[in-house]
Amino acid sequence: MKKILGILFLFVFLIGCQNPEVYKNVSVEEAQQIILDQNVTVLDVRTLEEVKEGHIPNATFIPLQELSQRVNELDPQKAYMVVCRSGKRSAKASEWLAQNGFTQIYNMNGGMMSWDGDITK
Repeated sequence: MKKILGILFLFVFLIGCQNPEVYKNVSVEEAQQIILDQNVTVLDVRTLEEVKEGHIPNATFIPLQELSQRVNELDPQKAYMVVCRSGKRSAKASEWLAQNGFTQIYNMNGGMMSWDGDITK
């Protein structure tokens, strides 16, 4: 009986210690499909200078360094596709959003460097 309880305790402990993915990483192709098929807001976390070079149409712009001060502009109940130049800043932003109560977050791997869809300047 002690052995079974020990195994059960270990199982529960290991499950509880897992760090579940708090946002979903998606490819550019998956991101394009999600943007087309779902009610998702594109959140561009690049700098203004980068955004001026071209952005996904209808994107919301909040540079990563301003995200914590401007989070009140976002709705935690909505879904967001977070993008940046290469996918690194968007991953940081996605993690921060997930840690602050946002539950429907997609991070576009490869960023705008890999984007081959429509662009607005």
